[in-house]
Order: sequence, then structure tokens, then C-alpha cells
Amino acid sequence: MAVAVEKLITSDILKPGRYLGNERLAVHKAWDKAAIRWVLTYPEVYEVGASNLGHIILYNILNAQPRQLCDRAYLPGKDLGAKLRETNTPLFAVESKRSLTEFDILGFSLSYELGATNILEMLDLAGIPLTWQERQKVEEAGGELTNLQSQFPFIFAGGQTATSNPEPYADFFDFIALGDGEELLPEIGLVLEFGKQAGLSREHILLDLAQIPGVYVPQFYNMAEDGSVHPCRPDVPKRILRRVATPIPAYSIGLVPYVETVHDRLTIEIRRGCTRGCRFCQPGMLTRPARDVEPDKVVEAIEQGMRATGYNEFSLLSLSCSDYLSLPAVGMEIKNRLKNENISLTLPSQRVDRFDENIANILGGTRQGGLTFAPEAGTQRMRDIVNKGLTNEELLRGVKTAWEQGWDKIKLYFMIGLPGETDVDVLGIAETVSWLQRECRGKGRKPLNFNLTISNFTPKPHTPFQWHSVSTTEFKRKQNLLRQEFRRMKGMKVNFTDVRISAMEDFVGRGDRNLSKVVRRAWELGAGMDSWYENLDRAFSAWGDAIAQADLDWKYRQIENGEWNLSSAQDRNRSADGENTQFLTPVQTRLIASLPAPHSLDTPLPWDHIDTGIDKNWLKEDLQRALEAAIVPDCSFEGCSHCGVCGTDFGHNVVIESPTIPQFAGEFVPNTTKAQRLRVWFGKQGDMALVSHLDLIRLFDRVVRRAGLPIAFTGGFHPMPRISVATALALGATSSGEIADFELTLPVDIDTFREKLVREMPTDIPIYNVEQIDLKTPAATQLLETAEYLITVAALEETKPIQWQNWIDTIKAKDELWYEHTTKSGKSQLINLRDRLFELELVENYNCIAESISVIRYVGSYRQDGFLLRPEQIMFMLGTVASGEFQLLHIHRNRLILAV
Repeated sequence: MAVAVEKLITSDILKPGRYLGNERLAVHKAWDKAAIRWVLTYPEVYEVGASNLGHIILYNILNAQPRQLCDRAYLPGKDLGAKLRETNTPLFAVESKRSLTEFDILGFSLSYELGATNILEMLDLAGIPLTWQERQKVEEAGGELTNLQSQFPFIFAGGQTATSNPEPYADFFDFIALGDGEELLPEIGLVLEFGKQAGLSREHILLDLAQIPGVYVPQFYNMAEDGSVHPCRPDVPKRILRRVATPIPAYSIGLVPYVETVHDRLTIEIRRGCTRGCRFCQPGMLTRPARDVEPDKVVEAIEQGMRATGYNEFSLLSLSCSDYLSLPAVGMEIKNRLKNENISLTLPSQRVDRFDENIANILGGTRQGGLTFAPEAGTQRMRDIVNKGLTNEELLRGVKTAWEQGWDKIKLYFMIGLPGETDVDVLGIAETVSWLQRECRGKGRKPLNFNLTISNFTPKPHTPFQWHSVSTTEFKRKQNLLRQEFRRMKGMKVNFTDVRISAMEDFVGRGDRNLSKVVRRAWELGAGMDSWYENLDRAFSAWGDAIAQADLDWKYRQIENGEWNLSSAQDRNRSADGENTQFLTPVQTRLIASLPAPHSLDTPLPWDHIDTGIDKNWLKEDLQRALEAAIVPDCSFEGCSHCGVCGTDFGHNVVIESPTIPQFAGEFVPNTTKAQRLRVWFGKQGDMALVSHLDLIRLFDRVVRRAGLPIAFTGGFHPMPRISVATALALGATSSGEIADFELTLPVDIDTFREKLVREMPTDIPIYNVEQIDLKTPAATQLLETAEYLITVAALEETKPIQWQNWIDTIKAKDELWYEHTTKSGKSQLINLRDRLFELELVENYNCIAESISVIRYVGSYRQDGFLLRPEQIMFMLGTVASGEFQLLHIHRNRLILAV
């Protein structure tokens, strides 16, 4: 049964468009015809989740399956969350508006260590017990219930963090999906469908799921005293395989939100996996082998995607876009094909050593985007230790190429706290940046500025540095070293990662099942949205108290003190007796001092039962290579590094040679020709009333792109389509009288224009009329004189129609009704509202319980010089003449009236 969200999603909610589920390309399948009903939930606010590529891909794949339905849910804002609790309304899926408990399966994406508190918040809002043990008890208390007829859906998690070490979160989920989900999730759906039809018990279905490679069912495994995990029954695998899938770009096309999102563009994956072998990088280990997408499929997906979505920007996604050899050819092909549409390309991540003129030529457009490189370390020695595979010469060449191609500001990412790091290496960051600035100077050019992010290295499972530890005191000291150095430097902005949150991420990310109680208690104490800067203090306090209450503060102190170790205290404090260290280099001595004792590398880890394909012995050997600052070449382009991935289970590297780079057809030149101007009268109704004015402007831009209309552009550095909406409409108000002017470069038949516009517009934005006007006619904004409104008003006590009519007659009889108005500058001024009111009448009146409601029509001034009459000011007039209180329930704008 659908939740009555229309009473919850109102204009007083921040960005109500988040919760409408009416995005373009959203899939609405019949509820009753689905055998299995999914909800994919992204435990972040809508703007983050709805633009996440993995979320979009899995949503499209699941809805492509027969007899399967997939809806979506996101972490509600604080205002809506409070409303849900106040009204005892369960959290709902955005498309069907049904409670999450009505679905068969509920999946969460866990993308960072502290994000589990957001998941618990969503489960609680949905009325679902937080742990599988609690859910099991509730269902057992309700009698003999079979699986998908029980009270709660299956709860599972996926994502990088869940794949790397699911143990701190194991109590919250019925199962974990490990690795790529494109093939795994449909297999899970088939098992659930069979189980539902056969009436199998919940435990039986979980056992069937556990046989699928990539599915980990925590309740079938126990944790030993040393933190390692082992099966508690013979019919489940000892180790669970990480799944690998080949990217399918066509599934990336979908979900065009009306609300501006974090990544407000089309995103197409060009390469999955990275074999660079950076020793700190968990994604580089958990996504092997590398798999290129065929260039023609990328080009086809981008062209189709831009036509289907109307975006004016697209992004090519990979852990290292520059390692996709076809990047320049693909980028230039798309740039040429969409040359006349003002399209821009962005790349989220690229290697500075591969950045050249070919890549520079395909980036941006008329809107040159930012450029980001990640040298990671400030000295060559440290880059060799972490196996970055980047020389000073390559760093300078890449940055200098960017500067010569017109970039005056570049973002650089560095890390501190890496194994074997000295103060010289830390200060080397500032020295390297200063050196790059000196090398990039020239007459007539602005100095090269940098935006630096200095993050604290956090050891991650399944990497060679998973045994490393650094104290928070040491992090703070190194940050202060850099701060002092940067004070003497100009042309840069420096951001430091909060040390406290880094320590928390380390503590949870390398923890075992004992941390489930910490995660839960942290949520109870107010942790949530912990990656957001404004929440850091509250999050740190909540996590700290939760750790202390779980009697694990001694273990957290090990993280804070840099003493995290896998062996016993006796082993940690043992001397180096019997070890021949006299031939070690100073670098090796410092590295060994920062690592556990050698035999502790064999201590079982909480994530050893996850088979990522990487041989643990290879990780140990690579750690030894780090001690020697030895480089391991990229196996996608050089010899095999024997990490253990390649084989039957995970496949092999797929590297596609680049096709010939097409000839450059020239930059976009905005067509400023104004051959025709069309004036459109349209409405704003239903859900679209909750879409803001700025979002509406962005919608019109995308609509004309999708419709293929020859819109004219402005000139200048940032060409914009010549679409002018007469005036803004208040959020939540409906209308049947909005006006917009469109200027075209070629004459278009009016009926054809209207047909194309209607086809691409949401149904809640009806097109009433289109007419051609003279090119020299002033814009509708300049011609606005008056506006006609219908406002629905409630008196807070029973009122007869005659009283409403008397109040209206009293207002009409007055010559003056003074209102104190505060200007934007803060000054107060008195205005006579009666001068601005031209017509006023009672349209309808009816009484409800404890209130009387009337619909009032008025026509008032609506000049853009500020001489206008707002609906709220009609309320003021009513209150003045009636000496009572009124509530404005709804605003509808009938029409805008232009000067003749």
C-alpha cells in the first residue's frame, strides 16, 4: 500500500524534488506483475545517490529482468526524517511510494567505512530491526512464516567497503554481495523467485544464496578468538569469491534527475580495474583484472546517452582514465559528432604521466573544467615505495602540458603517513609544488595556482600496506610541518583531511565482528553523514563514546598511537634479538620500525575468508619490495606480476589498442543567429510544482537538446541557450499561466515545435499555446504587468461564507492597507498594498473539521521593478480586516498578464 507522501513532501521540505521518483528514464513497472520486488538504496542524500554510476547501472539491469521490479530509496534529509518519525510513517521507495517492508529484498551500497550508520538510520526509519538476529526473533515470534511471506525483506549490502571487509557490519545484513553486481544480482533474483514460488523457508533460501559465487551469508560463519572467520556448517564455501563482470556502457544511460545532483552529467565507464599496483590503493587491488570497453561501444553509448538525456556534459569513468589507450580517439570522435551542441567532457581521474596534448584537446569545450592529478608523494623515493610509477620528469611534463594548454589552476592530491616516510618526504610536497610553479611561468600568463588536498594515509584490507599503522600525533605533527611551509608560499589553497575521522575509518575498516556493536551504538549516539564536514565534531564524539562503551577504547588507542598490530602484546614488545639488522639501509630500518614483527604478517585477518584473487603471500612479498623501494610494472602493459588474479575465476586483463585519432573538426562556435522567436504558455502542476525555478531552467535546456530544436546561444565565454522564463514561481505553487520565450537559429513550424516540446516535457508541465512573435518584441519579463492567482486559505475557526464575503468587501472598500516591507539591504519601508490590488473575489467556500476553507481569486500588480503583490500579502490584508489568523494552504497562478 502506497504511503501518503503528498502530506509529507511539501514545499517546506528542503529540495522536495528529491523524493518524487519522477525522473526522466525512471522505470515504472507494474507492482502486481512482478515476482520479486527490489529496492536499491544508496545511504546518502539523493544528490549523491541518484548520480552514482553503479546505482544507475544495477537499477537498469534489474529492471531489464523479466518478472523483477526495482525501485529506489535514499537517505532522507533531516527535515523529512523528522516528519517520518513524527507521523509514524515508514521510509518509502521513491517511485512506488511503498514502504520498504513491502519489498522482497533491500540492498544497500556501502562505499566508505563510516557509512554504515546511514544504513542503520534508513532501516530504523523503515521500521526494520537492525540485525538479522533481531529480525529472525520477530519473525519466529509471529509463527511459522516462509521467507518472502515474512514481515521483513532480505537485507544485503554491496560496494567496495562491504567487499573488502564485511565483518564490522556482518550482524546487520542477511548476506553480502561481493564485487561486481551486473551478473550477481540477477542470479540472486532467480534464487529468490524460485524460493518464493516453492515456499522455502528463509534459512533454506539463504543457504541456496550462499552457493552463488560472490554471496556471503554471515550467519553461516563464526568468528574465532583471533578474529578470523570460518564456516559453522559444512555446506557453505570456506572462502567467498569476489565477482567480476565486464562493463556494459548501455546500462549507464538512465535517471535524469530534475534536482541538480553532485555529478549532473552523463557518465560512461570506459575501463574497469587498475593494474598499476599502487601499494596503498584498495580499489586497485579489488577491481583486478583490468578490462577495457570496446571504443565503438563507448562512442555509441555516449551519443545515444546525450540524445536520450539532454545533458550538456559527459564524463568518462575509470580508476585511471589515461590508461584507456582509446581515450584520445573516443574523446575526439564524440567531440566531432556533437560539435554543434555545446558539449563538454570531464575526466574524474587521470595519470599525470599520461597527460598529453591529445588528452588536453578532448577535455572541456566552451566550459573548460578543472584538472586533477594525484602525485601522492612529494619525493621520488616515496613514490617508488608506494609503487606510484611516476617520475619527477613525468610529473613536470604533465603539469607543464596542462599549463601550456590553458589551465591556470590544477588540483593535486598528496598523502602523508605512508610507510617509511620522513620529514624530508613530507616537506618534499611543498618543495615539489613550489618547483612546479617555478617551471610554469611565462610572459602574459597568470601564475599557475594549485588546489592541494593533503590526506592522511589509511591502511586498507587486501593491500600490501594493510599491516601498517601511524599515530594521530604523528599525523598532526606532519600536517603542522606542511602548514608552516605553505605559509611562505603563494598561489595555492591547501585542505587537510581531519585526523580524527581518518583514525576512525582505520579502526572500523580493519575491525572484526566485535565492531558491529560499536557501529550500532555510534548511530544511537548521533553519528551519521560522517563524511560531511559540518558533521565531523558530532561524528567523532559519537564514535568515541561508542568505542568506550563497548570497552574497545584500548584497541582504538592502538590506532591513535600507531601501535595497531596483529600479534599479541608480547610479540609487539619483543626485541629484535636474533635478527641481523646491521646490513639494513636507513630506509629499510624506518620501514621495519613502522610495521609489525615479521611473523605477525601470518596472523589471520578478519577478511581472509574473502577471496579477492590477490594472493596474500604476494601482498607480503610486495611489502618487502616496498622496503627496498622496488617498482612493480603495470601488468596491463608489461610482464605479469604474478599477483594471483588472472585465471578461470577472475579472467585476464583486456587491453584494447587505440584506433586512429580522428582529425579535429573544430571547436564549438555558438550560433547566435536569431531567426525566430516563439512565446510558449505552459503550466506547472502535480509533482513538478515541487521542482525549483533553477531546476526548471535546466530542464528546458535538456528538453530542447533532446527535441533537437535549433536553439540560439548567447555569445561570450560561457554560451547559454536563449530560453527566457518570464518569472519564477514559488516552490510548491501550481500554475496554468507561465510564459517562456525561445529564440531559434532557423524558422520552425509552430505545430512541429509544439509537438517536439510536448514529447520531451514531463506530463506535469503541459504546453497550452505557442505563438510566433517579432524578434524585436521585448522579452516577456519586461512586459509583465499583472498576475492572476487562486489562493486557498483556511480560517482557524468555523466561518460562514457571508463573513468571508464581508472581509473581501472591506478590503475592496479601503483606499489604504499599509504593510511594512524589509528590503534586501535590511531597511524597512511602508507600502500601500491596496494600490497593488486590482481585483478580489470569493470563488468557493467550504467547512472542514475545525476550520473553514475558501478559494479566493485576485489580480495584482506583478511588475519586475518590485511593484508587485504577493499571495502572502493578501493573507496580511485578510488578517488586518478580520483581526484573526489565516493559513495559506495552496497557491495557483492562473495567468501572467503582459502589457499590450
